[in-house]
Amino acid sequence: MTGKTSTARSPAAEAAIKAHRAKDMTEALRLYRSELELNPDDALILSNYGAALSETNDFQGSLTALKRAVRVAPEMADAWCNLGNTLTHLQDYRGAVQAYQQSVKLNGNHPLAISNLAFAIDQLGDNPALARKLHKMAVRLDPENEQTRTNNALSLLREGNYLEGFREYEWRWTTYRKRLGLTVPTWQGESMPGGTLFVTTEGGYGDMIQFCRFLPQAEIVSSGNVVLTARAELLSLLRHSFPTFTIIEEKGDIEPAHGQKSGMGQSLAQVSVMSLPFALGATIDSIPMAGGYLAPPPVVIAEWKKLQAEALLKEFGAEAEERLKKSLHIGLVWAGGAHSEVREAELANRRRSTDLSTFTKLAQYVPDSVFYSLQVGDKADQALSPPAKMRMIDLTGHIQDFSDTAGLIANLDVVVAVDTSTAHLAAAMGKPVIMLSRYDQCWRWLRGKVETPWYETMRIFQQPAPFDWSEPVNCAGRALKKMRKAKSQGKVLITC
Repeated sequence: MTGKTSTARSPAAEAAIKAHRAKDMTEALRLYRSELELNPDDALILSNYGAALSETNDFQGSLTALKRAVRVAPEMADAWCNLGNTLTHLQDYRGAVQAYQQSVKLNGNHPLAISNLAFAIDQLGDNPALARKLHKMAVRLDPENEQTRTNNALSLLREGNYLEGFREYEWRWTTYRKRLGLTVPTWQGESMPGGTLFVTTEGGYGDMIQFCRFLPQAEIVSSGNVVLTARAELLSLLRHSFPTFTIIEEKGDIEPAHGQKSGMGQSLAQVSVMSLPFALGATIDSIPMAGGYLAPPPVVIAEWKKLQAEALLKEFGAEAEERLKKSLHIGLVWAGGAHSEVREAELANRRRSTDLSTFTKLAQYVPDSVFYSLQVGDKADQALSPPAKMRMIDLTGHIQDFSDTAGLIANLDVVVAVDTSTAHLAAAMGKPVIMLSRYDQCWRWLRGKVETPWYETMRIFQQPAPFDWSEPVNCAGRALKKMRKAKSQGKVLITC
């Protein structure tokens, strides 16, 4: 939304802008529509209305309003910037670049337009040098802006510049910390002998799984007692994998334990699990335990082995034992969690998720394989009607937490998944993982890479265009075919 208003603006228009700034989107949209009925060519209202529609995820409606805004007032830099934002959400990055370029042409000191232009160029991936130059320019113009600094951080991280990137990534906390008025000091890698360092949850399950590997290093560097807070679903797995650490359930309190308690020592600090790489000065060459660091209790693996054997007997009868030994056992995940409470996460989930039917060709590449659903959530019931010729076993009804998921994965040969916590889990166990990644893939997978420094056994096949899963699925199929051939020799081969 633009922050500029005309002195001739009507009371209804001023009320709409006020509601928009207050994030009362229902009221803002109602008032914008009323004003546009009276003044359909009011470019400022059209621009703000388009921005509001975008903020409520009505991108097609937003596109219509913003195209009209720039047609009515082609000199309005903010309208072009808003148009670029909507085109970015629609993954029309070339269109977004053109819109942002027009905004910058009209206002060369528009830091958000410059930053967002750099972000769109980053997504295209064809001119990283220009993107880097523009990110620096945006930060120079508005060094205290959280959005431009975070865009800059994500660009650096995509390029593998972890030292500078994770330092910039700390800007994501700026508004949050100011709003909560935190008093517990944030740990930045200093020694605190005898003190207590609380490592807190951030992001989703996959983020905790990826970054908990830094716990041992944090303990050594801090010389303190490290306490991890984690969601209940992860407790069993993390406690078994890191038995010497205190791991407690996360209750949503940002200030751990509400202050100093008996036995905590003289000093107390907190750090988000995703801030550990910054605090520890991690580089792309120093990521620890890429070969694996998580494991469920042996008794859990044994329980799932029994469940697997029973399911195979039910599915294949007398052939069950032969299938267990010779078939490739493949876990599948085709969708992530909705995360409707976090808008950006919800939108990313729409782009990373697909349907089980997308994986149809995998059964054609390895027709004698056995597939296992690892899918939970809204799309889990698709496993009840698998594609033709895909022999599917669904044991997800027995899953209670991540230890159970890990127990099932431990009895499989490979996991094929979109970018989800299950992909992280399997790779953190050292299990072969073929990850199918969206076009605008997450910064952590670097740019144009099949391998990743985070997980030795993961291979990443990225969409060549938005929502085009055909190439990643074919790459996965060819990789599975090679794995099937190599299984009898005990080899792991997941290149495409």
